[in-house]
Amino acid sequence: MIRTLLLTGLIALAAPAAVLAQTRSEGTFDLVLRGLTAGQLTFSGVENGRSYAVRGVLKSGGLVAMVRKVRYDAEVEGTVAGPRLSPARYREDADTGKRQSTSVMRWVRGVPQVESATPVRAPRPNDVDPATQKGTVDPLTALYATLRDVPAAEVCTTNVTMFDGRRRSELRLSAPVTQGERVTCSGEYRRIAGFSDKEMAEKVRFPFTLTYAPAGEGRMRVVEVAMDTLYGKATLKRR
Repeated sequence: MIRTLLLTGLIALAAPAAVLAQTRSEGTFDLVLRGLTAGQLTFSGVENGRSYAVRGVLKSGGLVAMVRKVRYDAEVEGTVAGPRLSPARYREDADTGKRQSTSVMRWVRGVPQVESATPVRAPRPNDVDPATQKGTVDPLTALYATLRDVPAAEVCTTNVTMFDGRRRSELRLSAPVTQGERVTCSGEYRRIAGFSDKEMAEKVRFPFTLTYAPAGEGRMRVVEVAMDTLYGKATLKRR
């Protein structure tokens, strides 16, 4: 859950020829875990009505960085059809402090294909076959769909199924509650398949709440995400 929600730096994204109006959405969030700053997430995305491109970076911070330095750098590009985002190519570069890895996935007619993965990892019994994952999106597309600015009518409507090359999971928002100018959604991240028996036994569902505030021009912006993690209560707070 943390890795999915913590994908720093403002990234200049190459823009296609200006035929359609572009929409940009970006943000920097601090991760606060048990009252202590644990990391930072920055994402930057651009849409032109037909395509999208996003870059996101996670890095550990505060006391956590003193214990273990974690960095997760990802980028994706794909197509747009109404509110739906469909990835075409996804790349990630991760460093957990113990292990470095890179991977690239492509989607062909909506079906993900693992193009490369380093280091090479032996298959595990619980791994999900990519050929069965048509219609899924990568973790960064899911994060962007959740955190990007949206028209007021689209708050709390995100519903995506993710595939990261081995595992299938789901993220849903629902039940908007309006308090003044702000809107709070109920959310849930759920492990579905590809996780180890130990992971499925420890926890499957991770509830969270997500709060929007006005961003101007009839759009709403995520300002806070409060979640349950395996390490306790955590909050993503927009700077």
